[in-house]
Amino acid sequence: MKPSQSHFHDIRGLRHHVRTWGEPHHPKMFLLHGWMDVSASFQFVVDCFQREWYVIAPDWRGFGLTEWARHGYWFPDYYADLDALLDFYQPDTPVNLVGHSMGGLIACTYAGSRPRRVATVVSLEGFGLARTMPDLAPERYRRWLDELKDPPRFKPYRAFTEVAARLKRNNPRLTDDMAEFLAPHWAKQDPSGDITLVSDPRHKLVNPVLFRLEEVLACWRQVSAPVLWVFAHESRGAGYIKDTPVQLAERKSAFRDFHEVWLDECGHMMHHDQPRRLAQIVESFLREPPIPIPISTPREGSAGAPNAEKKVSGER
Repeated sequence: MKPSQSHFHDIRGLRHHVRTWGEPHHPKMFLLHGWMDVSASFQFVVDCFQREWYVIAPDWRGFGLTEWARHGYWFPDYYADLDALLDFYQPDTPVNLVGHSMGGLIACTYAGSRPRRVATVVSLEGFGLARTMPDLAPERYRRWLDELKDPPRFKPYRAFTEVAARLKRNNPRLTDDMAEFLAPHWAKQDPSGDITLVSDPRHKLVNPVLFRLEEVLACWRQVSAPVLWVFAHESRGAGYIKDTPVQLAERKSAFRDFHEVWLDECGHMMHHDQPRRLAQIVESFLREPPIPIPISTPREGSAGAPNAEKKVSGER
């Protein structure tokens, strides 16, 4: 495995952990993990990169080795944390953002909020949450208030092998070696001897603020960078799954320079399921001039099938 280094920075009042691979003089790539994940989760993709990169992967607030927030977690904080992180690591030139799931949504929305700061965006299943309606708000607020009175907790484990087993239950494609590597990054042993997940269990609280796709689309329309969306054929948890083909096309058409690719034999955790193929796709899209990417298309009946004509072609 390629070695990584850990760095700690005070970002907006919280001690943030940032994992890096490579040397600072190499071209930079920022890898942004998803919900309930950690930066070390990208190890398998980084191992497959052919080019020399300086890969910069933060643990978001409340995840991994980054400090927990005292007053909850809100998307605007992630945008502000990313803004400060980019100013620290690459203040003078536009950046390459690659984000998975929640990290992909953050990358795309940030790129519309700060279009001059972003050179390229790759979103791995980070296409936004399921659509909501205002009528859902009262029940959402009630649920949030109830959960505040009985905050979620993580059950303890007796050994890291139990954590690895849970990871494999969540994703049967994980090999034993991959699960054993991830377990001590996802969990820690406390002074009592119990092993618990490192992330703040309050991330499990329902968000009282509904996902407002209209606001996200408005940000996406301001993105000037080329954007690649990478879909997984066997994804089950992504918000776009409930979209009609017309609704999914609305999300895609928000971007001025949009490309897409679909991965076979792959679920939502594509950086675990197909790290070598994913590394090839990312590097090809970031390379100048870009290299054509052979792709698979959306399957018949999937949300994206009628809109499959707009794919990664190697031309921007």
